[in-house]
Amino acid sequence: MYSDSVLLESRSARSGMAHRVEVLDKVKALAFSTGSTQATTKDVANYFEVALNTVEKVVSRHREELESNGLHVLRGVDLPEYETDKLSVSSEAQGSYPQRRSGLTVFSRRAVLNVAMLLRDSDIARRVRVYLLDVEGNVQPHGANGAVRCPDEELRNTVRTLALGYGPLDRRVTGLESAGAELGAVLRELGPVIGRISERLERMDSRLVQTERRTENTEKVVCAMSRRLTDLGEEMREMRGDLRDVMRATGAKPVTRRPRS
Repeated sequence: MYSDSVLLESRSARSGMAHRVEVLDKVKALAFSTGSTQATTKDVANYFEVALNTVEKVVSRHREELESNGLHVLRGVDLPEYETDKLSVSSEAQGSYPQRRSGLTVFSRRAVLNVAMLLRDSDIARRVRVYLLDVEGNVQPHGANGAVRCPDEELRNTVRTLALGYGPLDRRVTGLESAGAELGAVLRELGPVIGRISERLERMDSRLVQTERRTENTEKVVCAMSRRLTDLGEEMREMRGDLRDVMRATGAKPVTRRPRS
């Protein structure tokens, strides 16, 4: 047995009771300004005795759920013809001509009952939920022998509810499949580009290795030249020492060069 708060919070609970549209007329007569079995947003607001934008907010927050229960927008050839007083009039200029609607949101009886299970601040909606819970609580699901009894009409309503519930899921899965296919195509296009970039990176890596080898060879040559210059310095010092020893032994004097005139 559901409670009022469960209906307000649980979509699955609302879905299980969406077929019991007869409770609407038990609480209050539902008037259709369209002359058909489809109520406009204004009709729904009048039924629940709330502001028009209150119903519009509920539709905005729960559009997918309401659409699964019969909410849709009439456009083009599907939009009924209305008298002048039912046309939308622009508020920009008082002297402007009436402008026909580009679209009209309509509610099936299931969608109206769905709104009743979503509206928190409406006494009419609360009474609908109470009556709905009372009706549901009085249903005897078992037969005399204890077996579960499901009337044909209730079974059909259950099947329709499940079909409507799985519709949005099927559309989401289809969207994911389409997105996956597009992603696969993009990855296939990026494959050759990534391959070329990889080849260029490998060539750059090879060049860096060669540059490192050349740098190492250059360092070795510079080190060898440095050692050779050091050895030459030592040899020059030894030669100067030997020359001084010879000059002392022979009594020779260093030759002083005269500057050229």
